[in-house]
Amino acid sequence: MSEKISIHGKVQGYDQKPIFMIQVSAWVEENNSLREVDRTYTNEDGMYELSVLPGTPISVRFDTHWSITNATEWHPAVVPNIEARQDIVLNRYLMHVGTTSGVTAEIDALTAYQFCAMWTARQADRESARKYAESVVSRLSQMKVPMSEFGEFQNKLIEFFLRQAESS
Repeated sequence: MSEKISIHGKVQGYDQKPIFMIQVSAWVEENNSLREVDRTYTNEDGMYELSVLPGTPISVRFDTHWSITNATEWHPAVVPNIEARQDIVLNRYLMHVGTTSGVTAEIDALTAYQFCAMWTARQADRESARKYAESVVSRLSQMKVPMSEFGEFQNKLIEFFLRQAESS
């Protein structure tokens, strides 16, 4: 069995303040399906550490969890297809809901919501998926996007998560 590697770092807002209790999870794709291989939460200093097997491309998701008090405060971020051959330092900024941190931050959040839509649609626990979708609708509807094309994408994501929230 191969020795595991570490993916670790700090999660903070664009104000440079660490974010506590952000769920950080590592995913691998196998047979056209995603599988979570590790999950943790950031500590009070915004620090986290995951442990994964080397060799397989890993995607890392940074998000809130619907059951935690910060569930509607932060937009998610995703770093897809990381080459996991050695320990990796992966620091991330998250955008606070109701604010704007620039075009790249908004693209990052919208892209992450697209990944989250895929994960939510495939989640076996429908009640958790429904509650998560409700928190996404709240967060997405407050996003301030600078371009109409982003607004169209934002609206499609809101429609998708509304359907997820209404199904159970």
